[in-house]
Amino acid sequence: MNKILIIQTASIGDVILATVLIENLHREYPNAKIDFLLKDGNQPLFEEHPFLHKVLIWDKSKNKYKNLFKLSHQIRRIRYDLVVNVQRFLSTGLLTVFSKAKTTTGFKKNPCSFLFTHSFPHCISDNIHEIDRNLSLISFLIQNPKRIVKLYPTKKDIDCVEKYKNGQYITISPASLWLTKQLPTEKWVEFIEKIPNNISVYLLGSEKDKNLCGKIVKNVDNKNLFILAGELSLLQSAALMQDAQMNFVNDSAPLHLCSAVDAATTAIFCSTVPQFGFAPLSSNAAVVECRENLECRPCGLHGYKTCPQKHFKCGYGIDVAEFLQQ
Repeated sequence: MNKILIIQTASIGDVILATVLIENLHREYPNAKIDFLLKDGNQPLFEEHPFLHKVLIWDKSKNKYKNLFKLSHQIRRIRYDLVVNVQRFLSTGLLTVFSKAKTTTGFKKNPCSFLFTHSFPHCISDNIHEIDRNLSLISFLIQNPKRIVKLYPTKKDIDCVEKYKNGQYITISPASLWLTKQLPTEKWVEFIEKIPNNISVYLLGSEKDKNLCGKIVKNVDNKNLFILAGELSLLQSAALMQDAQMNFVNDSAPLHLCSAVDAATTAIFCSTVPQFGFAPLSSNAAVVECRENLECRPCGLHGYKTCPQKHFKCGYGIDVAEFLQQ
């Protein structure tokens, strides 16, 4: 096995969970050149990654299918020995088939899976973690895989956040792409008000999360509360999370950032449930969710922009006192 391509062009969290394939394929084939195909914007996750040969980019923002066509030709020219397609959509299925790789593997839900040399079921049930679903794709090659996802912050990333590590601190990543996955702002405020003043609190996220962080800060009387959303890269955030006393995250990408550096994690599940397969993987991890047995929960795999029942009890029903027990 000399040339390997992994395809995962979904969101940040999905890409992080696909790193379990990098770790295991590198361990099994240490001399192979492993490439990773992802959508434009996620490549900073793999800056100076020790086991990746090349990162291929699919720009979906404009000329999506023209770029897909160019990418198909690029992949075919490389002549991969193995293509592992983690996605279940036609576009990446076509890339896999047109690659002319000797061995191709993916999920049966992909419309092109009947043309893959190997295909496997993808079941959101029975409390199967996403990394185990991903590992099933290479089960015919690797018998005893390591259940590990991993990112590698660079020395520059680590040095960048060193100034924030003076004394005890925690991080909070309050935002999520889907509102019903996001703990209500009032709940974050309630929690932060209970944190001892000698502990620094860093609010993390992207540039677009600054507004939410600002709302939280405005309603909290805590001089050790700092907004770092939009100030740190993904790997810099991971480097800061790594040494935090605890990291408080929604069922969203920051949860998986914590897993990728084995950082202490308290994961909050509102409308979704850990049984879907996206629970934290860190050695020090806890899950907090609404204790009330709600008939409407879970309401979907990915959450919604608003609560379908208009009450959002799965978020407002969470007891933030449980956060302090972690």
